[in-house]
Amino acid sequence: MSLERSPRALPTPVASPSATPRVLLLASEPQSVRAAREFLREHLEKHVPAASADHVDTCLLVTSELVTYSIRYGTEPGDHVRLVLDADDARTRVEVHDPVRRRPRRRPESAPRGRGRGLLILDTLCAGRWGVTDSPMGKAVWAEVKAT
Repeated sequence: MSLERSPRALPTPVASPSATPRVLLLASEPQSVRAAREFLREHLEKHVPAASADHVDTCLLVTSELVTYSIRYGTEPGDHVRLVLDADDARTRVEVHDPVRRRPRRRPESAPRGRGRGLLILDTLCAGRWGVTDSPMGKAVWAEVKAT
């Protein structure tokens, strides 16, 4: 599957084979982070209605970090990222696919710019349950949040 290039495309839900919307194609622009959070919240409300507020909040933060990383470091103007969700009563898995193979690396924290804490957040919230998988067209950065 290739990622299409079209300028300023709006986030578009794509149905998975199970007919449960769980994949979202996002334009490489900052406002896509909000669309990803909304999609995650709606997905959890529909498919894991018993999810605790803490679980939802943690998943929202993880999703924000992964999508922000992919947009900032894994795309060029006109690219897209793909958000893939898989949730059940035990855990929520968030994957973000982008077209660049460069792997995440720790960067110096920058308080004035508000950057450099993404991997620390993943290490804290998803210790031992996040990683990077290469794909033919880039990579996927994923994390699993245990249900609380």
